[in-house]
Amino acid sequence: MRDTEIPGTEAAAPPARPRWWTELPLILVVYACYSAGRLLVRGDVSDAVDHGLAILRLEKALHLNAEHPLNRLFTSEPWLGVPADFWYASLHYLVTPAVLVWLFRSRTVRYRAARTWLMTSTFIGLIGFTLLPTCPPRLLDAGHGFVDTMAYYSSYGWWGGEASAPRGLGGMTNQYAAMPSLHVGWALWCGVILWRYGGTRTAKAAGVVYPLVTTIVVMGTANHYFLDAVAGAAVMGAGLLLTPYVMRCADLLRARLAGRAPRRGTPVAPVPADTGSPIVSAGCQTSAGERIPRQRDQRFPSGAEPDTAPAQAGDGTPAPAR
Repeated sequence: MRDTEIPGTEAAAPPARPRWWTELPLILVVYACYSAGRLLVRGDVSDAVDHGLAILRLEKALHLNAEHPLNRLFTSEPWLGVPADFWYASLHYLVTPAVLVWLFRSRTVRYRAARTWLMTSTFIGLIGFTLLPTCPPRLLDAGHGFVDTMAYYSSYGWWGGEASAPRGLGGMTNQYAAMPSLHVGWALWCGVILWRYGGTRTAKAAGVVYPLVTTIVVMGTANHYFLDAVAGAAVMGAGLLLTPYVMRCADLLRARLAGRAPRRGTPVAPVPADTGSPIVSAGCQTSAGERIPRQRDQRFPSGAEPDTAPAQAGDGTPAPAR
């Protein structure tokens, strides 16, 4: 994983620190849209099955179908299968928010670009769910050789046999939203953030291990194909490239909505009161009766000003009036 800067973070710090009471509702709204989108865009089941079988055939042709051996291993070894199910059912919803909160508190300058990257990629993934509903391996006919480990080990956890949702709530999820795998995509985002900004060897190691183990887990539990994981990584790459443009559009929209009205608390320069003093030059004023040397009296525009002091004779006595 290359030590590179996230686009949008190399610029100067934003003018104002993000506020948690604005960030939290924003993230909740985006996640609600993501969940609702997955739920509403169910697609046709037959199309989803056809797409899943097409992916499986392509992987076999390319010798990439690692799902079968991993699924058999997780099914035959509970000490691997049960932790994998807990990993799949929980960490996706715990690690990502934890990394967001940590980034917000300790790397505020980097937070906005990283958050925008995550949200942009999530919406791209939602487009993928819409255009390509895909049946995961665990929902294919048993003749294809896959075992749903979430159902197989359901007595160990809170999930049921329908999905990673709690028992009885499986109908509230879209089980055909397999392409791309945002489990892998979000894990990759967390890995990049931990590698780039973690600062310690432990954080960097976690940044490598977490997305790799997540990729193995989603295949071993028969929730995703290998190409789903590849698509999840591709979605995050597309979101990374689009992040600077999304941030720029957001800034333009914010400026347009704000207009030219000054922000609250911005000092306004006082307007000087009219003292009646004559204006000599731009911004320069004189007090009453004061004259600048070699300045003509405005009362005599022809320049024929009267003498304001009596001339003196050579001996120092006042000269007679003319």
